[in-house]
Amino acid sequence: MNTPAKLGAYVLGLAVIFGGALGAGSAVGSVSPPPAADGHQVHTTPSPGQAADGHGAHTETAPSQAATKTSIPGGLQMSQDGYTLTPETTTVKPGEATDFRFTVTGPDGRPVTGYQVQHDKKLHFIVVSRDLGSFQHLHPEEAGGGVWSVKLTLPGAGAYRAFADFAPEGGTGLTLGADLHAEGDYTPKALPAAGRTSTVDGYTVTLDGDLTPGASSKLTLKVSRDGKPVTDLQPYLGAYGHLVALRAGDLAYLHVHPDGEPGDGKTPAGPEITFYAEVPSRGDYRLFLDFQHEGAVRTADFTARAGELPAPAATPSPEPTATPSTSGSHGTHNH
Repeated sequence: MNTPAKLGAYVLGLAVIFGGALGAGSAVGSVSPPPAADGHQVHTTPSPGQAADGHGAHTETAPSQAATKTSIPGGLQMSQDGYTLTPETTTVKPGEATDFRFTVTGPDGRPVTGYQVQHDKKLHFIVVSRDLGSFQHLHPEEAGGGVWSVKLTLPGAGAYRAFADFAPEGGTGLTLGADLHAEGDYTPKALPAAGRTSTVDGYTVTLDGDLTPGASSKLTLKVSRDGKPVTDLQPYLGAYGHLVALRAGDLAYLHVHPDGEPGDGKTPAGPEITFYAEVPSRGDYRLFLDFQHEGAVRTADFTARAGELPAPAATPSPEPTATPSTSGSHGTHNH
């Protein structure tokens, strides 16, 4: 066979091979990722056209599509979706007020200067101790050029976690976290025991409702003072209360949504404040409620447990094996 004929036969052979492969692919259909292991639908990040504060922003996807995007609780990463939280300093002196400054850089590597207003603020700044015994909800000021500044006092030596909760213009809500350290020796405290009542400055706050892993849980907090219900709470951050939930251990920051808002004609100014929380797993969580009354903001705190851990399954006893009785026997060993 001459050279042109050989080349022609080779090209024809390739066409047959690739044509067969294409036909097989069409017959099988497109390959999609496996469904989520637990079979539940997964909440995906809302598109820019949806609400940035998370209200109504969860989109349900079919199980075969859910695995294409993994839902990660907020605050576990200092960088996400191209945005990075960058503190100017991460070590401060305990007990001293520090002009703490930080920036959030965007996908272009430049400090972000455009933010959406959420709950009356462009950015919420939360600082907690790693043992979740200390909590601060701060509101930094823009110092110019994308730099944020806030007076921060860490109460004692130890490890802390800072969270920046915000939504850039044209984007969706994010919570980025960074570790901070207060100089000196310290011993982490044990997590407070789970409870339904918290007292602060003469106020008593009771918690009704339970956290259910993987589902929206209704939590109602009732505020009273001197045994009398408080019915004239003042708006704080666009609601009669602001609730932050953090998972013990890794400090995952969870979004909690208030029910109703002041001035809507149906939300009372206390004594009850209702929230809906979504927790991803079993375990202990710390809840911090900020509420305002008579011009002052106070914080009530709780430890709540999501889902009781199941009791270990009983191991069935093996069937006894008959053995000849011998003198001095120490029983039967089952292997």
